[in-house]
Amino acid sequence: MPKVIRIAGPAALVAVAFIALILGLEYGGGATALLLEDPGPLVRFGLPIATLFVNLSASLTLGALLLALFVLRRDKPEFNRALDVAAAGAALLTVSAAITGFLSFLNVTASSASLDSKFGQILGQFLSSVPLGQAWLETTLVAAAVTVLCFAVRNLTALVFVAVLATLALVPMAQQGHAAGTDGHDAAITALFLHLLFSAVWLGGLLTLVLLVKQLDNARLVDAVSRYSTVALICFIVVAASGYVSAELRIGSLDRLLTPYGILVLVKVAALIVLGLIGAMYRRLLIRRLNDGQGRAMFWRIVVAELVFMGVASGVAVALARTATPIPEVLPSSPTPAEILTGSPVPPELTYGNFFTQWNFDLLWLLICGFGIFFYIAGVVRLRSRGDSWPMYRTVLWVLGMLLLVFVTNGFMNVYEKYLFSVHMMGHMILAMMIPILLVSAGPVTLAMRAIKKRTDGTRGAREWLLLTVHSRVGTFLANPIVAAVLFATSLLTFYYTPLFRWSTTDHIGHEWMIFHFLIVGYLFAQALIGIDPVPHKLPYPFKLLLLLATMAFHAFFGLTLMTGSGLLLADWYGSMGRAWGASAIADQQAGGGIAWSIGEIPTVILAIVVAIQWGRSDAKESKRLDRNADRTNDAELNEYNAMLQRLDKTR
Repeated sequence: MPKVIRIAGPAALVAVAFIALILGLEYGGGATALLLEDPGPLVRFGLPIATLFVNLSASLTLGALLLALFVLRRDKPEFNRALDVAAAGAALLTVSAAITGFLSFLNVTASSASLDSKFGQILGQFLSSVPLGQAWLETTLVAAAVTVLCFAVRNLTALVFVAVLATLALVPMAQQGHAAGTDGHDAAITALFLHLLFSAVWLGGLLTLVLLVKQLDNARLVDAVSRYSTVALICFIVVAASGYVSAELRIGSLDRLLTPYGILVLVKVAALIVLGLIGAMYRRLLIRRLNDGQGRAMFWRIVVAELVFMGVASGVAVALARTATPIPEVLPSSPTPAEILTGSPVPPELTYGNFFTQWNFDLLWLLICGFGIFFYIAGVVRLRSRGDSWPMYRTVLWVLGMLLLVFVTNGFMNVYEKYLFSVHMMGHMILAMMIPILLVSAGPVTLAMRAIKKRTDGTRGAREWLLLTVHSRVGTFLANPIVAAVLFATSLLTFYYTPLFRWSTTDHIGHEWMIFHFLIVGYLFAQALIGIDPVPHKLPYPFKLLLLLATMAFHAFFGLTLMTGSGLLLADWYGSMGRAWGASAIADQQAGGGIAWSIGEIPTVILAIVVAIQWGRSDAKESKRLDRNADRTNDAELNEYNAMLQRLDKTR
């Protein structure tokens, strides 16, 4: 019976997804023939069906890789079987992405397939020059590379990079569809990417469990289901949050829920709620029954039910992408320069009152900070529940650092940084200098090492991966104080005087990369100076102060260069916004240099004070240690020293 269900479960998923897709297309009008330049029924129905298989195959690839990295044992057949599943999923993704790209071309051009040279030339131009064609070509090539790597790579650490590469295959997909045309372009791309990624991990992890259950004895199945249920809970939260953001951008108000698009959203929400209830059954009932050796039958019933509702959600999701949104995607007839450059009009004039009233929410950083606060506090609670202590001030510093990160990435700085260089520089200074001081002082690595349970079954969990990262050659190299200081100082020149600055300003993905980069570089520098987490290299305190002063002098020089410079960075961007308020672009850039020089000195003073305090405490501890040693040995070292002086005196 289990063998039949192992086949019937995935088959039910595909069948239900297909039915839900066809019904969704018919109800939402996604497959209705166009009055002009209709591509034909083969394209109208074939394109969403191919997209469905893209989503399912990407899920299988990512889910199998996740289980291989975090759940399965490398010395058991289950590990190699999971990689074979990932390779099969990536191969299917390669084929389905290629078909989707080809059908997208036929849909856009409303042409028929042909073998003549002109058709091939136009197709080549579509794949190489048109963003939609480039996206599907990139996805196809990445999927093909992942297919080969899943067969070739068996090293667990190297598989991390394979999983990252597989994740990158979703980025071009997230940049297409409704996300490319909504008013909140950046928010739509972020929400869609998160939705695709976490729903893929959720669905793919379950599918892989079903395919591998024969290789798992009862104890291993309990571990696998327990770990998967934790991942599934995180996925549920992210999918729900990203789905809400996407629906808000495309529906806007409750009265539009009664439109075809809104009804399909409600169907998907209902499926998500049922999946959440099934997840609760995992944690409250199934795992306990499996522990007692009596839950296999219940496991199969729950899995099949979950796959059916995942099929509903998957099919409706693809149908939604082909359904017209209630909010029409209308381009302004006479766009302003700011609308041409950024996709949005210039915000209202920046005043002190706007510091806390202007917000531009970034779901990625809201989720990162939310999970960061939750898991940190959960770790503290776990320590205290077993009788261990953890200083309260560290928890306060961590929460403050995360809240400040939320404000920088979602508040007025995220609204105005595209239009004012000075605001961008203010955010840069806080990201690279202020937030890392708070986070480093909270000792997150030490807390994780003490709070996360150590695995003893040969698999790697969060604790094992964190230890591996910290003690790796790359981690050791980056943690070197000299290297951290050089990275911190040279990042300014590398970023602002290379194409990286343009990329981070004009492209949403570049903007997210910029935030990660300055956070990490600032964290490494602060850790080298005042960190309480263990590191392989520690400088003496006098050298720490010298390193701080030298680095900050370079920082101040950069700020003064901007203050006195007359050349405008990104003149075709900051100088072309058409702002009717505020200082000129060059004056604003000079103000940004003043911010880099003046505000940057505040964290410098804080770092210097903390280093001095730690130095004083270190000397006090050393004095106490010497006093205790003297009391224990009756001043043996001092007596030996005095005896040596007497011997030297006698020899004169």
